[in-house]
Amino acid sequence: MTSTIAPRVRTLVLLLVAAAGLLLAGAGPVSAHAALTGSDPRQGAVVDKAPQQVSLTFSEKVALSDDSLRVLDPKGKRVDRGDPAGTGGTTYAVKLHGGLPDGTYTVTYQVVSEDSHPVAGAYTFSIGAPSQTSVSVDGQTAGGGVVGVLYGFGRYVSYAGFIVLVGGAAFVLGCWRRGTAVRSVQRLVVSGWLALTAATLGLLLMRGSYTGSGKVGDIFDLDLLGQVLQTKTGAALVSRLLLLAAAALFIAVLFGAYDKRDDEEKRDLTFGLAIGGTVVAAGLAASWAMSEHASTGLQPGLAMPVDVLHLLAVAGWLGGLTALLVALYRAPAETPVDAAAVRRFSQLAFGSVLTLVATGVYQSWRQLGSWSAFTGTRYGQLLLIKIGLVVLLVGIAWISRRWTARLAESGVAESAVTESDVAEADAGKVTADEAEKEHVATGAGASTTAKGASGAGSASGAGDASGAGSAGADGDSERAAQLARQRAAIDTARRKRERDADPNRFGLRRSVLAEAGVAVVLLAVTTMLTSTEPGRTEEQAAAATSSATADANAAGALTLDMSFDTGGEDGKGVVRIDLDPARPGSNEMHVYVLRPNGRAFDIPEVKIAFTLESQDIGPLPVVPDHISTGHWSASGVQIPMAGEWKVAVTVRTSDIDQATVSKNAQIG
Repeated sequence: MTSTIAPRVRTLVLLLVAAAGLLLAGAGPVSAHAALTGSDPRQGAVVDKAPQQVSLTFSEKVALSDDSLRVLDPKGKRVDRGDPAGTGGTTYAVKLHGGLPDGTYTVTYQVVSEDSHPVAGAYTFSIGAPSQTSVSVDGQTAGGGVVGVLYGFGRYVSYAGFIVLVGGAAFVLGCWRRGTAVRSVQRLVVSGWLALTAATLGLLLMRGSYTGSGKVGDIFDLDLLGQVLQTKTGAALVSRLLLLAAAALFIAVLFGAYDKRDDEEKRDLTFGLAIGGTVVAAGLAASWAMSEHASTGLQPGLAMPVDVLHLLAVAGWLGGLTALLVALYRAPAETPVDAAAVRRFSQLAFGSVLTLVATGVYQSWRQLGSWSAFTGTRYGQLLLIKIGLVVLLVGIAWISRRWTARLAESGVAESAVTESDVAEADAGKVTADEAEKEHVATGAGASTTAKGASGAGSASGAGDASGAGSAGADGDSERAAQLARQRAAIDTARRKRERDADPNRFGLRRSVLAEAGVAVVLLAVTTMLTSTEPGRTEEQAAAATSSATADANAAGALTLDMSFDTGGEDGKGVVRIDLDPARPGSNEMHVYVLRPNGRAFDIPEVKIAFTLESQDIGPLPVVPDHISTGHWSASGVQIPMAGEWKVAVTVRTSDIDQATVSKNAQIG
């Protein structure tokens, strides 16, 4: 039966790992946890004079580097000077060179939010009039590319290593101490330590490139590594490495010196290992809590301890489950997992689930903030998937508890049968002893007869017989040892077949394997959650952006673009109208005429007319004054009342070529 189960296990594990990989691959670049909520000049604005600086406002505090804010002219050359700096609150600015010419300028930013995730983006504004620019604002993402994929994989491996390390050690120390001598369980816990250590080192090396250029070649840049070590995330990763050194000592004692102690010393050592292991495990969990979601936002002083408890509960449940699965399939027949160990783990898992529910409810409230965020944000949608997986996992765990109860009952019956077998064996031993005595007596008689026959031989013949007898004795001893080894192997195989044939144990194996499969996918979703912008901040950023847009529109941010074609030479282009403040009363208007390639050009005449057809008002003519190439302006444009106005623009490109285009716009 084992030979048919093991291939299935390997196939299922490979499929689950592949599913987890697809989940991670679909995650893409991490979502920004700090959003741009405002800027000066604002996006798409056209200003008359060159500003002295460009300022950006985010939804939360961010960390800056020397190149976090850059301003590029239409040819792609930098026009900012000095390092960017905060100007108060969540606003950051960078100075500009003086005397900047007219044209379209590009602002790019790449910062790191308080919860360690990179944020990147870009927008444009224009001085005097828009122009063609060689700078592309597409593809301005953070945490993408090969480095982003590797960093995301490293985070998944680090979580998995932590869970296997802490949960596996807790299972051995708290539920099945005989497992300290089982090689497969030892390899599992050591593998968790190796995975967490390797992933932490990789994350530390990749951090600078991940939050910066995203280039693979920058992974081994020592200057970037030095900058990372000065950040909160770098300090957390270094702390994790130091704690892993203490964890290595813990593993060495647990799987080395522990078995060599007597029972009284083991009790004392168990207490010391439990205290030390709990401290190390809590410290490892804190290395995440101090640098990610829990460290920023609402109530960080309470959120970080809750996050530590949450991670420890996950490790106790899922890591212990992994260790139980390995023990059920790989433990030798001499030291099988008994019902008492499974029952103790069931109690540990139940306590872990209760802790997960309590801490998860608090984290959900803290990260979402409203019911609408469950369905309206990516974080909420992933959280719903996670909740569904946890419910499924609890359901399978309930089935495992039933198999555990049956296994315990069968264990009691088996114990009674074993006592009966011992009594029968004692009785059989008396019979065997008597048969052995009879066999010895018969052998002695045969020996006496043989000795009389050998007495007729010569002295040399007696010597030869003596040598042959010695060789025969050695051969019989070796043969006996070989037979003993064969009998031991046969007994071990028989016990393993009997153990595997137990329907209760087989049912428990299948249910635990199903739990482990769901746990792999759950870990992938959890990793994605930690790199996704919380629903609360996403909604706050959206509200701030909407408010900023509304304020801009109220303050004068009506922009209309209309394409025209007069049919003559140089007759195609775009006319852009900016009306400020776009409210009833006096307004300032700017008109820009652009070629299809975005370059400003002059035409003989531009005229504008406003008509409010619903109130039969207009057309109200406006003739703007020519300011510069492709730029006209008019002050004191009177809009008598709010409503949906028709804005008509007449463009004349020659003495005979002209066209009128129009658009409706809400004013006021």
